[in-house]
Amino acid sequence: MRDAPLLEVRDLNAWYGESHVLHGVDLDIREGETVTLLGRNGAGKTTTLRAIMGILRRREGVIRLRGQDLLKLPLHKVAQAGLGYVPEERGIFASLNVAENLMLPPKVAESGMSVEEIYRLFPNLHERRTSQGTKLSGGEQQMLAIARVLRTGAKILLLDEPTEGLAPVIVQRIGDVLVALKERGMTILLVEQNFRFARKVADRFYLMEDGRMVGSFPGPELDAHMDQLHEVLGV
Repeated sequence: MRDAPLLEVRDLNAWYGESHVLHGVDLDIREGETVTLLGRNGAGKTTTLRAIMGILRRREGVIRLRGQDLLKLPLHKVAQAGLGYVPEERGIFASLNVAENLMLPPKVAESGMSVEEIYRLFPNLHERRTSQGTKLSGGEQQMLAIARVLRTGAKILLLDEPTEGLAPVIVQRIGDVLVALKERGMTILLVEQNFRFARKVADRFYLMEDGRMVGSFPGPELDAHMDQLHEVLGV
């Protein structure tokens, strides 16, 4: 891993209308890392992803990818710079089948996975490639949402609650996929409330509360921070 962060966020503030929702957020992600944001509902985790991606436009601070300032770039330019966002609602087009959904986003880099590679990573999608989005299970929709971003060649995957509402066997499969992506050198920023799942894939954790970072620690130190986690997450 390089010493310099691949993605650097400094003093990030963001607003929904007049509501000030992020208050000076700082975070770093190095190339090849998986970093997890932990926090209760409403802590600002999803807002942080949306602000980094540029979906939430009213923001101040510093967002740099390989030193390039992303703050003033339009959304399509942020995607071209190498950020890929998988929202919690997944955004699958119900009227299109799996193969058509997969081919929809444009490539931003030639390093994107081929369809054959994606089908090897997600055998379920190969089996369901002619099925419409409406016919997919929640787990299959999540796999498809991740797969679409991988095909584009994004350098950093921003994942919002990928295991929410999924059966344990599918959660395990998503975890296996994230481990496989990490082994391929993918950089991942993961929003997750289930820290028991996240601990299997995360190199580092950030802890959020009320739109602020209130703690950070490496993955192996998770057990030492359980009291803080119980206090902040209420678990």
